[in-house]
Amino acid sequence: MDYGDKLFWLSVVIQRKYAQICAELDLTPSQATLLCAVRNEPRQMADLAAALGMTKNALSQLVDRTARRELVGRASSAQDRRVVMLSVTPTGKVLAEAVYAEVAKRLPEIASNLGADDQRDFERVATAIVDTSDLSPPTSSQPLAP
Repeated sequence: MDYGDKLFWLSVVIQRKYAQICAELDLTPSQATLLCAVRNEPRQMADLAAALGMTKNALSQLVDRTARRELVGRASSAQDRRVVMLSVTPTGKVLAEAVYAEVAKRLPEIASNLGADDQRDFERVATAIVDTSDLSPPTSSQPLAP
């Protein structure tokens, strides 16, 4: 297998482990990702769709399903009533924190067969990839509304 094949199979290993965690918490992977994306602060729906690589329509459907479970809520932005903000409910926050705790505990298991130096290298490289990607939520210094 070449490098591309290895990256593909690594993504399968990670997605499978993530799906197991989500299923144990009675969430779909999409719902868990949504909860985690808004667990610390409300996000604009348009920004969230872009960050998650989803169309606005697909995100809206996901939000509808998740809101029916009372895990997230929508509200108009205080700065611009046309902007829809998504936030986590208290129940959703508990689930999001549980997802994070399980991911932090169990995803590193994928590297458990590596030596200690390779595990540290894997952590360093994975961190660098995420830190230089366009996946990060806005920092508190970035405005949430236009």
